[in-house]
Amino acid sequence: MSDEFLLAERALLGKEARTSDVVITTALIPGKPAPLLILEDAVRDMAPGSVIVDLAAEMGGNVETTKKGEVIKVHDVTHVGLTDMPSRMPAHASTLYANNISAFLFSLGTNDHFNIDLEDEVTRGAIVLKAGELLWPPPPTKSMPPAQVKAAAVANTEPPNPFNETLKDTFLYSTGLASLIGLGVASPNPAFTTMTTTLALSGVVGYHTVWGVVPALHSPLMSVTNAVSGITAVGGLLLMGGGYVPETPVQWLASTAALISFVNVFGGFMVTQRMLDMFKRPGDPPEYGYLYGIPATALLAGYIVTAMQGYPEVHQMAYLASSLCCVGALAGLSSQGTARKGNYLGMIGVAGGIAATLGALTPSAEVFAQMLGVAGIGGALGGVIAKKIEITDLPQLVAGFHSLVGMAAVLTCLATYMHDFPAMALDPTAVTLKTSLFLGTYIGGITFTGSLIAYGKLQGSLSSAPLLLPGRHAINAGLLAGSLGCGGALIAMPDAPGLPLLSAAAVLSGIQGLTLTAAIGGADMPVVITVLNSYSGWALCAEGFMLNNSLMTIVGALIGSSGAILSYIMCKAMNRSLPNVILGGYGVTTSGTARPSGAVHTEMNVDTVADLIHRASNIIITPGYGLCVAKAQYPIAELVNILKDIGKKVRFAIHPVAGRMPGQLNVLLAEAGVPYDDVFEMEEINEEFPETDLVLVIGANDTVNSAAEDDPDSPIAGMPVLKVWKANQVVVMKRSMGVGYAAVDNPIFYNPNTAMLLGDAKKTCDALLDKIKHLTG
Repeated sequence: MSDEFLLAERALLGKEARTSDVVITTALIPGKPAPLLILEDAVRDMAPGSVIVDLAAEMGGNVETTKKGEVIKVHDVTHVGLTDMPSRMPAHASTLYANNISAFLFSLGTNDHFNIDLEDEVTRGAIVLKAGELLWPPPPTKSMPPAQVKAAAVANTEPPNPFNETLKDTFLYSTGLASLIGLGVASPNPAFTTMTTTLALSGVVGYHTVWGVVPALHSPLMSVTNAVSGITAVGGLLLMGGGYVPETPVQWLASTAALISFVNVFGGFMVTQRMLDMFKRPGDPPEYGYLYGIPATALLAGYIVTAMQGYPEVHQMAYLASSLCCVGALAGLSSQGTARKGNYLGMIGVAGGIAATLGALTPSAEVFAQMLGVAGIGGALGGVIAKKIEITDLPQLVAGFHSLVGMAAVLTCLATYMHDFPAMALDPTAVTLKTSLFLGTYIGGITFTGSLIAYGKLQGSLSSAPLLLPGRHAINAGLLAGSLGCGGALIAMPDAPGLPLLSAAAVLSGIQGLTLTAAIGGADMPVVITVLNSYSGWALCAEGFMLNNSLMTIVGALIGSSGAILSYIMCKAMNRSLPNVILGGYGVTTSGTARPSGAVHTEMNVDTVADLIHRASNIIITPGYGLCVAKAQYPIAELVNILKDIGKKVRFAIHPVAGRMPGQLNVLLAEAGVPYDDVFEMEEINEEFPETDLVLVIGANDTVNSAAEDDPDSPIAGMPVLKVWKANQVVVMKRSMGVGYAAVDNPIFYNPNTAMLLGDAKKTCDALLDKIKHLTG
C-alpha cells in the first residue's frame, strides 16, 4: 500500500475514533507487525473514559499508544492490550452456558424425576423423540395475546386541606400548653417547677444537638453518653456516709451505686477517646488535647476558691457549667474536626459536677477518703475494661455499661427512700418524691435486666433468636400492671409498706426487662441498644427530680433525647415502628436457603474476582455484619490502599443498620486505617451505583435486598436499602447462600450481573489481597 493510502486510512479511522467511546481493532497479519491505524493525536481527542481494545497488541498493535500485555490509561482513555484475550473468555462463556443448561434441566424436573411438560414452549422445542414418537419439528408457536396489564388501583388521594392541617397543629399545641398549666396547678413547690423547666429546656437542647451528630460518629455518641450517664455517681455521693467504710444499709447501697457509676465514667470516656483516635488521618494537623487541662483547672480551682469563701450560689453555677460542658460533649460530635474536643469537654463537665457535689456536701475526712476509694476502684475497673475491649465487641460493652446505669438508679432510689422515710409523713412534697422514686426504680430495673439480655445476645452467650413465650404480651401487660400497682400504692397510701412496694416494683420491672428483650431477635439489637440508652437517660432524670439536682436532670434529658433520636433513625432505616421492635418476634435467624424456586446463582473463584477488581476503575465496597464477625476490615483496608495507589476510585457504602450498633462499621473501618473521607452513608452514595463498574458486598444481606423495593409483600418492603444491583457488576462475598437475620430471600443473588464468592470473609479477603498484589506487582 502506498504512503498516501495509509495516510488517508489513518485520517479516516482517526476521525471515527474521535467520535467513538469504544474502539475495537482487529487488523492482524500472521507473522507480520500489525498495521498502525490510529495515531496518538486521535487518542488525545477521544472523550475521557473511552476504551480501546486492541486485539492486535501481540504484534505491536493497531493503536500507537497500546502497550503489549497491559491495561493502561493514556490521555484518560483505557487501552486494553492484553495478548491472552481468548484464554480469558472460555471461563465466562462456560459459566453462562452452564447456567442456561442448569436452568433448563431444573425446568424439566427434580433430581430424581423428570416431568416433561409439552405445553412448555422451551421444553417442547427441545424434544425430538418421546417414547419412540417423533416430535420434531415442534408446532409453530402460538401467537401470544398482548399481556393484560392490570391497571394499578390509584388511590384518589385528595390534596391536604390546609384548614384541617392547621387545626390539628393548633389542637396539638393547645394540649401541650394546657398540660403545662396543669403541671403548674399540681406543682407542690417552686423547686418542682424549676426542675420541670430545666427538664423541658434541656430536652429541647438535647434534641437539636443530637440531630447534628454525623452518622459516622453515632458509636462515639453512644459511648460518650455512657460516660456522662456516670453522673448517677452524684446520687450515690449525696447519700454516702459513715467513716472509711459505709456503716448502714443506706450508705452501702449509695457507695455501691457510686462505684459502678465511676466504672461508666472512666470506661466510657476512655473508649470514646480510643474510637475518635482511630478516625485520625495521617495528614491531619497535630492536636494538643492536654491544653484542655487549662479550662478544667479554671473551673475546678475557681469553684474551690469561691466555695471556700462561702458564696452559696456557686454550687449551682458549677452545676450549670458542668451541664454546658456535657452539652458540648454531644455537640462536638457534629464533625470529625471537633469530636475529640467534645470528649474533653465531657470529661471537664463530669469532673466539675462531681467536684460541685463534694463541695456542697463538705464530707468529713474519713467519708472523703471513702469517696476517693470508691472513685478509684470504679475508675480502675472502667479503665481496664476500656483498654482490653476489642472494637468488634463495642456493642456488648455499651449494653454492659447501660446495665450499670440501671443498677445505679435502682440502688440510689432504694437508698433515698430508706434515708428520707422518717420525714416523709410531714413532707408536703412526699407525693412528688415517691413518684420520682417509683419512676427511677421502674425504668432502672428494665434498663438493668434488659441490658444484660442484650449483652448476652450480642456476646453469643444467649441465642440471638427471639424467645417467643406463649402469651408473652399478656405476661408483659401483667408485669406492667403489677409495677404500676406497686407505684400507685406507694404514692396514694401513706401507711402502706413503702420499701417492700418499691422493691417489688424493682423485681417486676427487672422481670419485664428480661421478657421484653428476650423476645427481640438479633437483627434488632441496634434498636434495642439505643432504646436502652434512652431509658438510662430518663432514669437519670427521675433521680434528678428525686434529689432536686439540676445536673442529673439536664444530663438525663440529653441522654434520653440521644437514645430516642437514634432509635427513630434505626427504625426508619428498617421501615419499622418502635413498638414493632420492642414487642419482639422479628429478626429470627434461619438456616434456610435464599434460592427462589428455579433460580440459579453464579459462583466465581478468587482468581476471577481479583481479575474483575483489577480491571474495574470505579469500585464501591458495601460491608455488613459479616465483616465485623470475620474481622476482615484489615485486608480490605490494605486492598483499598493498593487499588487507590494505581489510580482506581474506591469508596465504602454504609447502611444505617449495618453492624450491631449505630456507626459500628465506621469505627471498624477507621480502626483498620480507612480514611473517613472514603466512607459514605446510604443517602450520600445510593444514586451513584449505576455509574459504578464493580460493587463488592462483604457480609451484607438484608441491607442490599432488592425485595425491599420490588416486592410489596416482602416483610422488609419499604425498607431503605443500598441499590447495589444497579451497578455493572456485583460480587457478593458471604459464608453461604443462607438468608439474613430478616429471613428474607434476596433476589439480587440470581441477577445476571451478580456473582457469589462463598467462604469465610477474612480468608476470602486475604486471598483477594494476595492476588491483587500479584496482579499489580
